[in-house]
Amino acid sequence: MKYALVTGGSRGIGKAICIKLVADLKYNILLNYHSNTGAAEETKAEIEKLNVKCDLLQFDVANHESTKTAIDNWKNENPDSKIEVLINNAGITNDGLFIWTNQEAWDSVINTSLNGFYNVTQAVLKDMLTSRYGRVVNIVSLSGLKGNPGQVNYSAAKGAMISATKALAQEIGKRKVTVNAVAPGFIKSDMTADFDEGELKKLVPLNRFGDPEEVANLVSFLASEKSSYITGEVININGGLYS
Repeated sequence: MKYALVTGGSRGIGKAICIKLVADLKYNILLNYHSNTGAAEETKAEIEKLNVKCDLLQFDVANHESTKTAIDNWKNENPDSKIEVLINNAGITNDGLFIWTNQEAWDSVINTSLNGFYNVTQAVLKDMLTSRYGRVVNIVSLSGLKGNPGQVNYSAAKGAMISATKALAQEIGKRKVTVNAVAPGFIKSDMTADFDEGELKKLVPLNRFGDPEEVANLVSFLASEKSSYITGEVININGGLYS
């Protein structure tokens, strides 16, 4: 059986990606979540209504050992299944001016996005290279491209993921494994729930926040065979908001 692993897949953009990968590409879903079991169970139920399997994997992507253990255990229990698609979506924010950013606020954001990318990708990449097919899509951010005041930690984490995307793509392209990044702008989600949408949308040429489903459409394309000659790219989805 062919699976897509989506980290942070229980809510928001992650949930929309899970559902889109099923609808478009008929993948079974390996849904990672950290703590919200209720939301994960709800998403699992929605996915399984679409006649595919959805396995829940609870672990903190920032923790190398628990990530490796959870994925290895799943592989051992499912020897006839393989992970063809990896969506590194898990991420957190802990905003504030850099001068007031304490060590915990810095480490937690870096560890979840950047070390999370390392921990999860390391756990699945060898199998993709062996089977000579795979799709890795990293969810980054406009903040990682242009920087965002009050988000030095988040901008650093996502900027590093962007550079890692470009480098890894060059390492493994010969094995028909592509690595791309998707950089959303303002998208309606828990992460932007406290934002002043009325004011901020004035900065966006399309004059609105994006929907998670719009990001999911792009991710689905990059996870498909239609995108087979695209790798090492960072694709913006921000309604025209660049600065």
